[in-house]
Amino acid sequence: MRIRALAAVMAATVALPCFVQAADLEVTHWWTSGGEAAAVKELAGAFNATGNKWVDGAIAGSGGTARPIMISRITGGDPMGATQFNHGRQAEELVQSGLMRDLSDVAEKGKWKEVIKPANLLDSCTFEGKIYCAPINIHSWQWLWLSNAAFKTAGVAVPKDWNEFVAAAPALKKAGIQPLALGGQPWQANGLFDTLLISLGGKDLYEKVYKDKDAKVAAGPEMAKIFAAADKARELAKGSNVQDWNQATNMVLTGKAGGQVMGDWAQGEFSLAGKTAGTDYTCLPGLGINDVLTTNGDAIYFPLLKDEAKSEAQNVLAETIVDPKLQVAFNLKKGSVPIRGDIDMAAANDCMKKGIAIIAKGNTATSTDQLVSADTQKQKEDLMSEFFSSSISVKDAQARFVDIISSAD
Repeated sequence: MRIRALAAVMAATVALPCFVQAADLEVTHWWTSGGEAAAVKELAGAFNATGNKWVDGAIAGSGGTARPIMISRITGGDPMGATQFNHGRQAEELVQSGLMRDLSDVAEKGKWKEVIKPANLLDSCTFEGKIYCAPINIHSWQWLWLSNAAFKTAGVAVPKDWNEFVAAAPALKKAGIQPLALGGQPWQANGLFDTLLISLGGKDLYEKVYKDKDAKVAAGPEMAKIFAAADKARELAKGSNVQDWNQATNMVLTGKAGGQVMGDWAQGEFSLAGKTAGTDYTCLPGLGINDVLTTNGDAIYFPLLKDEAKSEAQNVLAETIVDPKLQVAFNLKKGSVPIRGDIDMAAANDCMKKGIAIIAKGNTATSTDQLVSADTQKQKEDLMSEFFSSSISVKDAQARFVDIISSAD
């Protein structure tokens, strides 16, 4: 498909068959940054075109803020029509408790098992053979975003990998530029650490720790190297003085920071600001060292409702999410990779094309959201938040990390 034609697809409203009974459907999510809001607008418009009505239930803050609110409403008998969770085990207990809709019929009708790639996306939605969510995108954490203007001001070449970035930090500091931007939310520190682990330590080390939950490996010398790298990152991140991830991204956008380790959703902010990949900013998957990306992202779950019209609207929204036209429109705005392997993404920017190519080659790993429970993930977030905001020693931090892995589920 030519780029002009794809642009037309993006601008057009996705039209799907309407059902006789239309309904208002509240959808809760934490997509509130500029790029995220633009993506939500595409999804809401596509759903509204079916004759139903998207009632936006955006919750300001991060997923860590939003998820407890969402879960409390569902368990407390006040369910929304649909809600965002990340791929993985965040909604596991809700599904096990029988509080979520079984979408198996919708999935079979749409041939989801044939078109959704990689297969582990749908596996994360599956419990006892039934499908309980609709994946909407693929996100990967393992990216280093660099401000070309910042390095020009500092008089050094734009780094080609993490090691060159660390080496360029003194020049950035001398020029009055924050080397590494890092927001204060715990999930950001946790994501930075896990990115260092898989990108510097490799997929095998990552899987031994999080998939096999090997406490001996977690206590070993290879992990000690990762904690040393995290200690260096902690030094480079001092002085960020921002809370939200998109505020940290804005520091890179405006040349106030040299770089940020953040998932590919950051490119939605670059796109919204009119920045061009390769010219205004540089993206390094796998920190420029190890081209392995985790295939995490977002999925929409549908709580059980007594209202028949709303239940029918849930089916329509699930179909809309997986529709190929919506997949193009949504993900180009979100900065993520589509969950379908059968659509043309010729209009994708250079960074998105890098991600698509890596995933197409199979250079992927399962995310920690899928490998460990929400409780274990929270323990990791608490530890990494403390590590990056205090002077806790590398040795003590690794010892506490080993304790977490020893009891991980």
